[in-house]
Amino acid sequence: MLRVGNLQRSIDFYTNVLGMQLIRTSENPEYKYSLAFLGYEGGNPGQAEIELTYNWGTESYDMGTAYGHIALGVPDAYAACAKIKAAGGNVTREAGPVMGGSTVIAFVTDPDGYKIELIERKDDHGAGTGLR
Repeated sequence: MLRVGNLQRSIDFYTNVLGMQLIRTSENPEYKYSLAFLGYEGGNPGQAEIELTYNWGTESYDMGTAYGHIALGVPDAYAACAKIKAAGGNVTREAGPVMGGSTVIAFVTDPDGYKIELIERKDDHGAGTGLR
């Protein structure tokens, strides 16, 4: 679950830039929050989902030191970065081998500053991601 400062802006990023599907939303007026669940290929149980939480009236959060990043497997990190940039996304580390290794990775940042790692997996053919 990620807390976000603008639910629609975050839904737009995860759907339009990362190619996820909006699976469901819910509102809780009593406790003043909204939820959106996004994922690939219909989400659970076949694929993981991300839950976005918007606490009404809160526009930003401190990242904290415990959060690292979300990781997504992609068949071609270079092509995924190009697609993300074309959709207006923020690539913060271009695709290339990890330091001291051969696995190709890249990093993007969502509108709230959360880091998302793209890990090139030649064998997955883009299964589970909208970043084919």
